[in-house]
Amino acid sequence: MNSTPLISIIVPCYEQGKFLEKALQSIQNQTYTHWECLIIDDGSADNTEKIAKNWTEKDSRFKYYFKSNGGLSTARNLGLENAIGSYIQFLDADDYLEITKLEDSLSLVQETNSTKPLIIISNFRMFTTNTLKTSAAYCKLTPELFTLDNILYHWDRKFSIPIHCGLFSKRLFLNFRFPESLKAKEDWVMWVKFFKQGSNVLFIDKPLALYRKNHESITMTMNLYLDHIKAYKYLKQFLSIEEYELLASSLIKQQYEKSTHYKKQLLLLQNKKYVGFGRFIRRIFSKFGLGKWAIKYLP
Repeated sequence: MNSTPLISIIVPCYEQGKFLEKALQSIQNQTYTHWECLIIDDGSADNTEKIAKNWTEKDSRFKYYFKSNGGLSTARNLGLENAIGSYIQFLDADDYLEITKLEDSLSLVQETNSTKPLIIISNFRMFTTNTLKTSAAYCKLTPELFTLDNILYHWDRKFSIPIHCGLFSKRLFLNFRFPESLKAKEDWVMWVKFFKQGSNVLFIDKPLALYRKNHESITMTMNLYLDHIKAYKYLKQFLSIEEYELLASSLIKQQYEKSTHYKKQLLLLQNKKYVGFGRFIRRIFSKFGLGKWAIKYLP
């Protein structure tokens, strides 16, 4: 294997100019320096172009591409079409990479003799604005989670893997592009596809990726149920009948559990309202010397 393989870092960006500077800085700060960064502007009307071109002017490893707005999958796919590296690293414009992400990932590659396409996954932490002030991740990644069954049947229930936790062999994308009909869950489809074909997964138990808690992101502002169904239909083309039926059962169970949870929360809220109202009435009665009567008839 080439001791200094080129890594193609794909950064899709739509109206996220306010975050882009920090994301690109985290790329330039990498201790491993043999990379190219493809900034894919998905039709932004903010200052994304200006920021991106500032970086391309001061560092030739940054490359800027503009396209009309088509969604995250179309932006990532354009990046894949133009990437020339042996490995692919994704980074959404509002997220961040620790400085040794690329170096530590490739060091692990050097230690394996696998002939299969590789995925190197690191752990992650959360941040809001300051990357020096992080919090625990919404799930703890462990090697035991990295099976097809877990990816298929427990995604979003037990865990999920932020896409920038991974470093991917470019060979994995020879026969895969992100489904452009999906607004979300396209990364889930990718993980299912790669685990289904038997990729070799290596794990770094260090938080080398930082995930921003961004309340304006698409996953926080949209109802993704329909995209979950679309993704489910898309998966039919490369799952067995048994896997597909089990997945259907799993999704139904997941929606039932969510529905039951929300019903319980609603009942608790209603009961809290009634209890609070009852206490308010009892206080009023007590002021008029009718406390004993209130306790008897308003338990």
